[in-house]
Amino acid sequence: MPKQLLLLWAIICSGIITYFCLTDSSNLPAVANIPNIDKILHFCFHFGFTISWILFFKKELKGKAPDDYKAYLISFIFSVFFGITIEILQSVFTTTRAADVRDILANTIGATIGLFTAIALKKQIDRI
Repeated sequence: MPKQLLLLWAIICSGIITYFCLTDSSNLPAVANIPNIDKILHFCFHFGFTISWILFFKKELKGKAPDDYKAYLISFIFSVFFGITIEILQSVFTTTRAADVRDILANTIGATIGLFTAIALKKQIDRI
Protein backbone atom coordinates (compact mmCIF):
# COMPACT_ATOMS: atom_id res chain seq x y z
CA MET A 1 0.00 0.00 0.00
CA PRO A 2 1.46 3.43 -0.90
CA LYS A 3 2.65 5.49 2.05
CA GLN A 4 0.71 8.51 0.71
CA LEU A 5 -2.53 6.58 1.14
CA LEU A 6 -1.54 5.54 4.67
CA LEU A 7 -0.68 9.16 5.48
CA LEU A 8 -4.02 10.35 4.11
CA TRP A 9 -5.85 7.75 6.20
CA ALA A 10 -3.95 8.74 9.38
CA ILE A 11 -4.69 12.43 8.75
CA ILE A 12 -8.38 11.70 8.15
CA CYS A 13 -8.55 9.72 11.41
CA SER A 14 -6.81 12.58 13.23
CA GLY A 15 -9.23 15.09 11.71
CA ILE A 16 -12.27 13.07 12.74
CA ILE A 17 -11.00 12.85 16.31
CA THR A 18 -10.25 16.57 16.36
CA TYR A 19 -13.70 17.41 15.00
CA PHE A 20 -15.60 15.27 17.50
CA CYS A 21 -13.48 16.43 20.43
CA LEU A 22 -13.62 20.16 19.66
CA THR A 23 -17.14 20.51 18.26
CA ASP A 24 -19.82 22.04 20.44
CA SER A 25 -21.22 19.00 22.24
CA SER A 26 -24.80 20.18 21.64
CA ASN A 27 -24.17 19.76 17.87
CA LEU A 28 -23.20 16.11 18.21
CA PRO A 29 -25.69 13.27 17.94
CA ALA A 30 -26.88 11.80 21.22
CA VAL A 31 -25.02 8.65 22.15
CA ALA A 32 -26.57 5.72 23.94
CA ASN A 33 -27.19 6.27 27.62
CA ILE A 34 -24.26 4.07 28.65
CA PRO A 35 -22.23 5.13 31.69
CA ASN A 36 -18.80 6.51 30.71
CA ILE A 37 -19.51 6.12 26.98
CA ASP A 38 -17.29 9.13 26.35
CA LYS A 39 -14.33 7.30 27.92
CA ILE A 40 -15.01 4.30 25.70
CA LEU A 41 -15.04 6.62 22.67
CA HIS A 42 -11.75 8.22 23.76
CA PHE A 43 -10.25 4.73 24.12
CA CYS A 44 -11.47 3.71 20.63
CA PHE A 45 -10.33 6.98 19.03
CA HIS A 46 -6.78 6.60 20.31
CA PHE A 47 -6.64 2.88 19.64
CA GLY A 48 -7.40 3.61 15.97
CA PHE A 49 -5.25 6.76 15.92
CA THR A 50 -2.19 4.87 17.17
CA ILE A 51 -2.59 1.99 14.72
CA SER A 52 -3.20 4.37 11.80
CA TRP A 53 0.00 6.28 12.51
CA ILE A 54 1.97 3.06 13.09
CA LEU A 55 0.97 1.89 9.61
CA PHE A 56 2.19 5.15 8.09
CA PHE A 57 5.43 5.42 10.07
CA LYS A 58 6.30 1.76 9.41
CA LYS A 59 6.13 2.49 5.68
CA GLU A 60 7.85 5.89 6.01
CA LEU A 61 10.76 4.57 8.09
CA LYS A 62 11.20 1.28 6.24
CA GLY A 63 14.91 0.88 5.60
CA LYS A 64 15.70 4.24 7.27
CA ALA A 65 15.52 3.31 10.94
CA PRO A 66 17.87 0.72 12.38
CA ASP A 67 15.19 -0.30 14.88
CA ASP A 68 11.88 -1.44 13.40
CA TYR A 69 10.04 -0.42 16.57
CA LYS A 70 10.78 3.29 16.13
CA ALA A 71 7.47 3.64 14.23
CA TYR A 72 5.63 2.11 17.16
CA LEU A 73 7.23 4.43 19.70
CA ILE A 74 6.72 7.57 17.59
CA SER A 75 3.05 6.71 17.04
CA PHE A 76 2.41 5.97 20.71
CA ILE A 77 4.04 9.20 21.90
CA PHE A 78 2.24 11.16 19.18
CA SER A 79 -1.10 9.71 20.27
CA VAL A 80 -0.56 10.54 23.94
CA PHE A 81 0.56 14.11 23.22
CA PHE A 82 -2.25 14.58 20.69
CA GLY A 83 -4.77 13.49 23.34
CA ILE A 84 -3.32 15.88 25.93
CA THR A 85 -3.31 18.71 23.39
CA ILE A 86 -6.95 18.09 22.48
CA GLU A 87 -7.92 18.20 26.16
CA ILE A 88 -6.11 21.53 26.59
CA LEU A 89 -7.76 22.90 23.44
CA GLN A 90 -11.16 21.83 24.76
CA SER A 91 -10.71 23.89 27.89
CA VAL A 92 -9.31 26.91 26.03
CA PHE A 93 -11.37 27.11 22.82
CA THR A 94 -14.75 25.54 23.61
CA THR A 95 -17.55 26.55 25.93
CA THR A 96 -19.33 23.20 26.12
CA ARG A 97 -16.25 21.09 26.83
CA ALA A 98 -13.70 20.89 29.60
CA ALA A 99 -10.34 19.20 30.00
CA ASP A 100 -10.66 15.92 31.85
CA VAL A 101 -7.79 13.87 33.27
CA ARG A 102 -9.94 10.74 32.89
CA ASP A 103 -10.19 11.43 29.15
CA ILE A 104 -6.38 11.62 28.99
CA LEU A 105 -6.21 8.32 30.86
CA ALA A 106 -8.71 6.71 28.43
CA ASN A 107 -6.69 8.12 25.49
CA THR A 108 -3.46 6.71 26.91
CA ILE A 109 -5.00 3.30 27.58
CA GLY A 110 -6.37 3.24 24.01
CA ALA A 111 -2.94 4.17 22.65
CA THR A 112 -1.26 1.52 24.80
CA ILE A 113 -3.65 -1.25 23.74
CA GLY A 114 -3.29 -0.06 20.12
CA LEU A 115 0.49 -0.26 20.46
CA PHE A 116 0.44 -3.78 21.89
CA THR A 117 -2.13 -4.90 19.33
CA ALA A 118 0.09 -3.61 16.52
CA ILE A 119 3.11 -5.37 18.02
CA ALA A 120 1.10 -8.60 18.27
CA LEU A 121 0.05 -8.19 14.62
CA LYS A 122 3.53 -7.16 13.45
CA LYS A 123 3.75 -9.83 10.76
CA GLN A 124 0.44 -8.75 9.24
CA ILE A 125 1.37 -5.06 9.48
CA ASP A 126 4.71 -5.71 7.78
CA ARG A 127 2.79 -7.03 4.75
CA ILE A 128 0.91 -3.74 4.28
